[in-house]
Amino acid sequence: MDIKDFLDQDEQKDLLRFLTAGSVDDGKSTLIGRLLYDSKLIYEDQLAALARDSKRVGSVGGEIDYALLLDGLKAEREQGITIDVAYRYFSTSKRKFIIADTPGHEQYTRNMVTGASTANLAVILADARTGIITQTRRHSFLISLLGIKHIILAVNKMDLVDYDQQVFDDICQEYGEFVTRLKIPDLHFIPLSALKGDNVVEKSAKMPWYTGQPLLEILESIYITSDRNFIDFRFPVQYVQRPDADFRGFSGQVAAGVVRAGDEIMVLPSLKKSRVKNITTFDGNLDCAFPPESVTLTLEDEIDISRGDMLVHPNNLPRTDQTFEAMLVWMDEKPMDISTAFFLKHTTQTTRARIDKVRYQTDVNTLRKIDTEELALNEIARVTITASRPLFFDPYMKNRNTGSFILIDPVTNFTSAVGMIIDRISSDDLKKPVTTELESVPEKTEKMRSSSLVSLAEWEQLLGQKGEIIEIKDGTLEEKRKKAQIMQRELFEQGKISIIIDDITPGEELVALLNRHGIIVILLRVP
Repeated sequence: MDIKDFLDQDEQKDLLRFLTAGSVDDGKSTLIGRLLYDSKLIYEDQLAALARDSKRVGSVGGEIDYALLLDGLKAEREQGITIDVAYRYFSTSKRKFIIADTPGHEQYTRNMVTGASTANLAVILADARTGIITQTRRHSFLISLLGIKHIILAVNKMDLVDYDQQVFDDICQEYGEFVTRLKIPDLHFIPLSALKGDNVVEKSAKMPWYTGQPLLEILESIYITSDRNFIDFRFPVQYVQRPDADFRGFSGQVAAGVVRAGDEIMVLPSLKKSRVKNITTFDGNLDCAFPPESVTLTLEDEIDISRGDMLVHPNNLPRTDQTFEAMLVWMDEKPMDISTAFFLKHTTQTTRARIDKVRYQTDVNTLRKIDTEELALNEIARVTITASRPLFFDPYMKNRNTGSFILIDPVTNFTSAVGMIIDRISSDDLKKPVTTELESVPEKTEKMRSSSLVSLAEWEQLLGQKGEIIEIKDGTLEEKRKKAQIMQRELFEQGKISIIIDDITPGEELVALLNRHGIIVILLRVP
């Protein structure tokens, strides 16, 4: 194989991003160092420097301290812990890897969240002597929160428990019972000794009872392609290319789905439609594009599109709303001030936003919900947020790219928080008069509904709202109308479509029909 073939083959290898997490001194940095060492991915000068440093500041009694390959900060070497996130790149014949070595201390939760934000897989280490502890549960919860679908529980330091199978089985059973409360679809267990190299790159002869793969083989073979969303096309426009009068292209990264030349697309928020003329890259035109490719799209029609707009398929729309619920991880040293008008950065658009309410804080160690009105550094809470203009988003668990955002302090420009969108706020959560359902649906309305070729779910997806009936009963007719007008204005500012009906002579069936087409009906009962 010549050098060109080798480089072409290397370019075709896919990339796995993974992180290591676990309690302090569980051996995260040692494991990664051993993985690099046994894979023969360390240069001779690095090995020589590692040997010298191990004698000078090592903590393994004169042997090579593999953790020093990752713990680069002076404070990390002095204390034998990881403080900041350390990234390392390496490659094997089957796959490329980027490792994020994250800290174990609770005070560095924000550092771990940073490392996990782009990871496909997490290796959680547990000390065979102590088993599943508070930090193990905390990191598992954070990994679940960040939507990582693959976890490897690596039971480390098996050499210190004489490679006892029963110890390993008990830890696996306890952890398996815990993660049933979390959404982890793919879970693996492996016993190893990072210091001795058992089951890291090669299978260990000291644990013949373990019939699974060593760690590196699992990392090389685990399937992650299906983790990306290839169904819901989302293309946030980052830049408009206009090099001359004959070319107008819209550049960005495909956040989800697949787009092909000739596809019909819709522009949000204008709802204008066109077709994709060309998919252009530096290397030429493509027939199709998919995540995470960065491309420039040209359209058949001249449409006013700018940065922050989103291109989608007309029959598959994201949520469009100003108000939504999210899980928020507070990243700022300064405690949260709910009166602050933050900058909200979501995909390629930035807008103003406020935190309306902290529903509850989650204790990351016990998963207990706590009532609170503010957040401090590293704390996590479920909140409601209102932006100054509608966002185009999907729930984070469906699409990490369009379901995540950051809040920026308007004074310091620091990242105050990172957020994962749960979903939009339903009309039930608006501070409005009680919403009531009609008690029965006339037979005629049922027939009218069944004759439609558009389902209720499709209407709701198109409009970005759920059909509701809000009944105003108290007050005079004029007072009711005034309340209805104020309510309609508030709903309009939230991007919702509503109709005021102050006379029910058309019948209950019309109200129900509008409701079943995703329209919010503000109903005034006329005596």
